[in-house]
Amino acid sequence: MRVLEVFLVFLRLGLTSFGGPVAHLGYFRAEVVQRRAWLTEQGYADVVALAQFLPGPASSQTGFAVGLLRAGWPGALAAWLGFTLPSAVLMTAFALGVTRVGDVTGAGWLAGLKVAAVAVVAQAVAGMWSTLVTDRVRVALALGVAALLVTLPGAGWQIAVLLACAVIGWRVLPAGKVQEGHLPPVPVSRQTGVLLLLTCGAGLVILPLLAPMSPAWALLDGTYRAGALVFGGGHVVLPLLETGFVPQFLGHETFIAGYGAANAVPGPLFTFATYLGAAQGAVSPALGAVLATVGVFLPGLLLMAGALPLWSALSARPAARSALAGVNAGVVGLLLAALYSPVFTGGIRGPRDLALALLAYAALTAGRVSAWAVVLGCALLAQLVL
Repeated sequence: MRVLEVFLVFLRLGLTSFGGPVAHLGYFRAEVVQRRAWLTEQGYADVVALAQFLPGPASSQTGFAVGLLRAGWPGALAAWLGFTLPSAVLMTAFALGVTRVGDVTGAGWLAGLKVAAVAVVAQAVAGMWSTLVTDRVRVALALGVAALLVTLPGAGWQIAVLLACAVIGWRVLPAGKVQEGHLPPVPVSRQTGVLLLLTCGAGLVILPLLAPMSPAWALLDGTYRAGALVFGGGHVVLPLLETGFVPQFLGHETFIAGYGAANAVPGPLFTFATYLGAAQGAVSPALGAVLATVGVFLPGLLLMAGALPLWSALSARPAARSALAGVNAGVVGLLLAALYSPVFTGGIRGPRDLALALLAYAALTAGRVSAWAVVLGCALLAQLVL
């Protein structure tokens, strides 16, 4: 059954995907492109490119889209639940005081997880480069984007350079030399897609009107607005969530404690909102956790489901394929820049870390070991040796 298969694949990813959204995209590629061939390299890059343009959690949106393309709406929900559930449960437990792990910033196993992320992202960059960066123009685009984003990080620059890549691809890359799109049929009509986009926008209008009626509506409004307006991944959502929660629902110290825990669990950093919903005292912890989780993820998922059929139709046109080829080369450059910072700079502290990263990369490539096994192996070795 495809839905169950999607759920189990993304549940395993949710349990083992450490390292932030860029690393998540590497883990996803290893599972859905290399291991299972649910999407082609080109099709996966098209989905990632769309997620980069949309506000919301890019890795969760990518997983949601993969589930949608693989098994329809049930598959989309299964992918999101599987990837989100482990970290949401852990963050709820932390908020309730069930887990007392203390400060784990210096733990060996956590260092090993960061090292594993370096190898996984490096493998993703190498694999996507060989498929998507196939001529001098695309080499120039990928390296130019990487050079620019290494020196000028930030979501605004990411969107600007990808738009520039689209223009350059459209003007320079001949349509005849660009591969046709390889996305499976999207089980959402364009009319439904437009309705979903309008629904996402309506939430930004209606929820602020409902917020004064009860703390539950106010909680949903604050998290929905944060999820709808954030570009650039999980860390960017933090100031928006702080505005919505501090001091209305909880104190600054409680907020910061949850942020530290969110960086030590696998899966999407957006489940930090789950912690905030469980830790506030205005509604019950269980209801707060559910409302905050749904609120922060819902707009990004609505945007992805609404935009995907329009994106698929647009990308079938020759001129759009040329533009998208430029964007895909830019996405490889974006991942290359992220491989350096924050993945490499945050994960490699010295020669031993680098040696472990090289061994992990060898296991992934030459040894063809599954990414989840490499992650667990790095955590164990780092705990014992580093």
